[in-house]
Amino acid sequence: MSDPLPFTPDLAVKPEVVAFFDEPTNTISYIVRDPASKACAVIDSVMDIDYAAGRITHEGAERIIAHIRREGWELEWLIETHVHADHLSGAPYIQQTLGGKLGIGENITIVQETFGKVFNEGTEFQRDGSQFDRLFRDGDSYRIGAMTAHVMHTPGHTPACMTHMIGDAAFVGDTLFMPDGGSARADFPGGDARTLYRSIQRVLSLPGETRLFMCHDYGPNGREIRWETTVAEEKEHNIHVGGGVSEDEFVTMREERDATLSMPKLIIPSLQVNMRAGKLPPKDADGRTFLKVPVNTL
Repeated sequence: MSDPLPFTPDLAVKPEVVAFFDEPTNTISYIVRDPASKACAVIDSVMDIDYAAGRITHEGAERIIAHIRREGWELEWLIETHVHADHLSGAPYIQQTLGGKLGIGENITIVQETFGKVFNEGTEFQRDGSQFDRLFRDGDSYRIGAMTAHVMHTPGHTPACMTHMIGDAAFVGDTLFMPDGGSARADFPGGDARTLYRSIQRVLSLPGETRLFMCHDYGPNGREIRWETTVAEEKEHNIHVGGGVSEDEFVTMREERDATLSMPKLIIPSLQVNMRAGKLPPKDADGRTFLKVPVNTL
């Protein structure tokens, strides 16, 4: 059984959603605008990295910044649905340019504690989530212009995963993929397939016409990249949970599938950066920045 919804959806509010697809990481970032004002939020932005060269750039973030400036919108929030393991966050770069508050789920502290140990971070690395402006709890809300955004805790992929419901649009992070993509893996530290199933059921308890926006799409079977679906479509057609798949069936499938998966290519830089709210590790005495590679740990 899934927990009840901690809020009442307001499907009469229909935010404008602009998507930005990052091909190297198959990530979709979003600008969500209040239709009654110029206020907007950015969800799951990307910072570019040439990992082999150790080079950081900001082309993806600049596309988002350019769109907001071109439209004359005002950025109020930068939202991370969770601590991503497959791309680096571009939120600090956008925030430095356009302002806004940066928010993530309160269980970021669990992720920081876990991976602070993995990467052998010293005591100077704060594990209290203080790198972020707001730590969301289940049932919390915040405002984007005249819109009220609601936050729902949907762990299983990671402990800090949150779904953000803004009007008739829900941003699910990695909890769900498009119907032909299924669901997120649940084998990272702090992940759990049974918890993921219950979180998915919570998302699927939203009204059927709710628009769902994915954080990733990989174009299964060569189809075009897509990122928007509905609760009704997921309930009927999702290959992992649709059509009444039971919790035990899902857990067996998910655990067997996860055992065959390789680690994401960018997991090492992503976790080190994203647990710091998208900031790079502190510079050394010579002004250089380094990322660590833990050996035989992940």
